[in-house]
Amino acid sequence: MSDLPSLPITFRPARTRAVLLTAGASILVVITTVAMLLEQLGPGEKLSFIFTAALLFGVLLLLSRPKVVADESGVTVVNIVSRRHLDWAEILQVNLRPGDPWVFLDLSDGTSLPALGIQPGIAKQRAIEDARTLRALASARGIREPEGHRDEHQG
Repeated sequence: MSDLPSLPITFRPARTRAVLLTAGASILVVITTVAMLLEQLGPGEKLSFIFTAALLFGVLLLLSRPKVVADESGVTVVNIVSRRHLDWAEILQVNLRPGDPWVFLDLSDGTSLPALGIQPGIAKQRAIEDARTLRALASARGIREPEGHRDEHQG
């Protein structure tokens, strides 16, 4: 258990988050600047441009929200509009199979919870490492996962 990271640890798709926040800020600045420079627009029209830009930025901000936080008490999964805390014993398995858009947690109540904070999008190797780390933490602190239930990325 000495090779496990110290808790708390946060898993987050950093590159995806950086792209989303940069794009959102750029869109907000460009549309606001264009709205202010177009002299033929009235104040209401300028305001609608700025409001639309702020709305787009808000959507991209929500999309950048996902993370998975592991601490001594368990795992908190923060997805786009939801947050759920799980005790370690509730996590039976951590799955990231080829083609999966993100990690899925198989839970003791028979359901599966997507954990968007670990996603292979533009940082596939980082996501695989994060999934392995979360799997090792869950195995060490909760119910041991059944043999043979591993992701196909492991080698």
